[in-house]
Amino acid sequence: MRLILVRHGQTSSNVAGALDTAAPGASLTDLGRRQADALVDAFADETFARAHASNRVRTQETAAPLVAAHGLTLEVVDGLGEISAGEHEMGTSAEAVRAYVGCVAGWLTGDLDATIRGGETGHEFLARYDAALRAVAERSTEGAASLVVSHGAAIRAYVGIRAAQADSDQLAGSRLGNTGGAVLEGDPDAGWRLLRWSGDPFGGAHLADEAAHDVTGESAEEAVEDAEETSGH
Repeated sequence: MRLILVRHGQTSSNVAGALDTAAPGASLTDLGRRQADALVDAFADETFARAHASNRVRTQETAAPLVAAHGLTLEVVDGLGEISAGEHEMGTSAEAVRAYVGCVAGWLTGDLDATIRGGETGHEFLARYDAALRAVAERSTEGAASLVVSHGAAIRAYVGIRAAQADSDQLAGSRLGNTGGAVLEGDPDAGWRLLRWSGDPFGGAHLADEAAHDVTGESAEEAVEDAEETSGH
């Protein structure tokens, strides 16, 4: 199966640097809607069999233009949601951001037992994301791609842990901007091969917002620096 994982478009929480991980979450900003619209041209030559999104508003709004352009029906899969921020939900402090990105970075280096209070372990995240993509694979069509619109930390962690050819250290230190993502080939049982990683929006780097405090899309180091700057320590 050819799987195209796309991070959602920009939200007000991405601009503010808030750990917005719970459902339903924030809607897209004006820029986020332009990023979503640009996906139509970015994937104009792609044949999609199905389209899937998490149960967060922002992923469904991001998928909408592609779904309409390809005549698809959007299928919502709960297991595709963002990695939980637990007790730090909607947090913007350096402490909250450091705990969150540190947990995800730990998973990428093999510590799947790492968690934050009220959140999930790496084992729990992988179990529910594997199950979600297994459901996607069961609905896939040979010769066509399956679209999945998901979230920054979730895509980074899953690809870094599960995909061959993926350098987990490099992914931990790289940016995954709004409507950036990854192209994978394979399935949850046989394994995944990383064909492409796009830290910039698939629609083009001109759609990136360099001024946003995008803590779930920035590298761990950038996210903490942004949070310290915002909180003043």
